[in-house]
Amino acid sequence: MAVIVFERLVGRNVARFISDELDLAGIKTTANTFIGIAIIGWIIITVLVSFSLVLFVSMQFGLAFIAGMGMSVMYEVMLYSYLELMIEQRKSFVEEVLPDYLQLTAANMRSGVSLSMAMNMAVRPEFKYFSDDIRLFGKQLYSGETMANAFNNLAAKYRSVVLKRTVRVIIQAEQYGGGMADLLNQIAKDLRGQQIVQKEVAGQLFMYTIFIAFAALIGAPTLYGLTNQMITVTSNVWSKISVNSLSNLPSIGISFVKLSKPLITPQGYYIFSVAAIIIITGFGSFIISSITSGATIRGIRYMPVFIVLGLIIFFIVSTVMGGLFSSLAAP
Repeated sequence: MAVIVFERLVGRNVARFISDELDLAGIKTTANTFIGIAIIGWIIITVLVSFSLVLFVSMQFGLAFIAGMGMSVMYEVMLYSYLELMIEQRKSFVEEVLPDYLQLTAANMRSGVSLSMAMNMAVRPEFKYFSDDIRLFGKQLYSGETMANAFNNLAAKYRSVVLKRTVRVIIQAEQYGGGMADLLNQIAKDLRGQQIVQKEVAGQLFMYTIFIAFAALIGAPTLYGLTNQMITVTSNVWSKISVNSLSNLPSIGISFVKLSKPLITPQGYYIFSVAAIIIITGFGSFIISSITSGATIRGIRYMPVFIVLGLIIFFIVSTVMGGLFSSLAAP
């Protein structure tokens, strides 16, 4: 059975980049498979969206194809964002457990074992995939790999500046000598102190988080819902006014003022409101994630919830205001 090599369609550099991203994300699949998912998904989404808009919405094929391409671009962005989210989660987890692991390693070294043995003995089930990487680190040492290369390979599995700096300090201490146990203990204390400072900063910025969440989830959908009903009422009021009767209105001395029907239609503004709420709530989730955790990409976890809540509030406000203004909006 012939196997399609999708890597040839994107180029060697792109395939290598995706392979590195998959390794950082801890996803056990090949770059060819991932690229195949991206390309096939692009084609399927473009075709389905384009023909659906043509058949069910009676949209012109050119516009429908552009819309299908836009949805495909969003699919690719979400696919890449998923990779980045997995990379960020692995990085955050390793940086969180690293102080505990270093302290366990330091305690083992005080009992008289070597650094590599102490690192293997410090492995715990709660360290999850970091434990597997430590075991692989030990296997590389036993297979003849140098300590520096083994440590660099370990740091390369995560996009963590903290881990890379820690590895650099350990390599230098191992080369030039020194109290390794005390050094590991001190690094662990410094990392834990840094984590405490980050939590304090996030607590001080909590009011900013509340303000942005209120503006994105409540403020914007409410205003768009009110404006949507105002445009609906205005449009229906103008539909009752005869165009010929406008000429009989007094000009009150201002000849350049001409009354005419609003150019904005309720349907057009409704679509604009939904799109604007999706954009505002989506970016709001990224801003809140950046403030609270310092990692913007984590906002993708909150984005679906933010979008759904924003749209629900918009529909509720539109429905309530539509009921209040039903007498005016009735044709």
